[in-house]
Amino acid sequence: MIATKLFRPALLCALLFPLSLAAQNAADTPAPANNATQVQTLDRVIAIVDDDVILAGELQSAVQRAEANAKRANRELPPAEQFRRQIFDQLVLESLQLQIAKRAGVRISDSELNDAMERIAQQNNMTLEQFSQALSKDGVPYAQAREQLRRELLIQRVQQGSVSEHVQITDQEVENFLSSPDGQALTAPQFHILHALIPTNGADSDSVRNFAGQLAERLRAGEDFNRVMATAGPVTVQHNDLGWRTKEDLPSLFADVVPTLGAGQSTDPIRSPSGYHLIKVVEVRGKGELIQQTKARHILLKPSAIRSDEQCQQLAAQLRQRALSGTDFSELARQYSEDIGSAMEGGELGWTSPGQLVAAFQRAMDNTAPGQISEPFKSRYGWHIVMVEQRRQQDVSDDMRRNMARNYLHDKKYQEELDGWLRKIRDEAFVDIKKT
Repeated sequence: MIATKLFRPALLCALLFPLSLAAQNAADTPAPANNATQVQTLDRVIAIVDDDVILAGELQSAVQRAEANAKRANRELPPAEQFRRQIFDQLVLESLQLQIAKRAGVRISDSELNDAMERIAQQNNMTLEQFSQALSKDGVPYAQAREQLRRELLIQRVQQGSVSEHVQITDQEVENFLSSPDGQALTAPQFHILHALIPTNGADSDSVRNFAGQLAERLRAGEDFNRVMATAGPVTVQHNDLGWRTKEDLPSLFADVVPTLGAGQSTDPIRSPSGYHLIKVVEVRGKGELIQQTKARHILLKPSAIRSDEQCQQLAAQLRQRALSGTDFSELARQYSEDIGSAMEGGELGWTSPGQLVAAFQRAMDNTAPGQISEPFKSRYGWHIVMVEQRRQQDVSDDMRRNMARNYLHDKKYQEELDGWLRKIRDEAFVDIKKT
């Protein structure tokens, strides 16, 4: 996390020396009876970075946060002085990038920030309110986390603008990578597996064998795995979650069986010297990957100087009523929609997959049945109505494999370019480190 600046560059001259409350109030406050001046240092500059400064308190806060994060991750830290220097170097680079963002006029709007906070909450399986409460329990005010995210998004945008144009991945590179051992390992199907062992304890009795068969039957009927394995029987069942495994990561006993199963399917009892094994596949990745896609049209109305937010909402409701009364939706979109990319096509969005559209639009589309038109709703772009035309299940396994390969190659090249660019801006910067 990047520390929040306590002072801005405009105060640079004053910050070259320690500030004191006594100095600020000397003209108005009578001197103490003993003529002793009480000085309280607020903070001090430890480095000038081009047009910005780094404060001692800022560095100390960043070090403390990094130490806390390392402790939570059970990660060993380097020697204290080396670690402090690493954090200082990070602050220098962050300052330089934020200054580049400011000079270039890069901005993160409140609506973009709101969407980003909402995505983070969703990734943690929380609502925005629950996420805010979780932050508070960790001692992080929501407003502080939100502002910190704004700074990180600014840095991310600067990096992408400076580095991405130098990173190009060709189709041939993707093909070559998919054909390589590394590519095949990366894109191999993965199975999330639950495993249970019904031990024979040295004796393969009919009761144990029948018990294993009964448990397998209940799994095939769709009963909860943990509930089934908690069933009392002639022996105690040992069960655990094996997590995500490729075929190569599976025990040889069921390496050939698991790849034949789909999500939610389970095996018959598999005999080994230690007992009977039961396997249930919870999820599968990279094999027959089916996702729900939606084909839809929409109309976008943007608030402006001549049409208020409320008027946009009202017009969206009127257009929806006209479409429900029989007016062709695509003609309304051509006439009224302010989405340049789709208006001339009658508002058509084509087939979209989950995650392609902003959260507010995705929710409205998901809650609208095929053949229906949504109520007006608002996204960061303005007011919409959406007409869902069709839904389908689409196998995107091959597309996903190619995307995984392309992303892997892009990330590798991007990091190399980014490291070089960061070294360049650091070498070209004016950094004056003050004595501590």
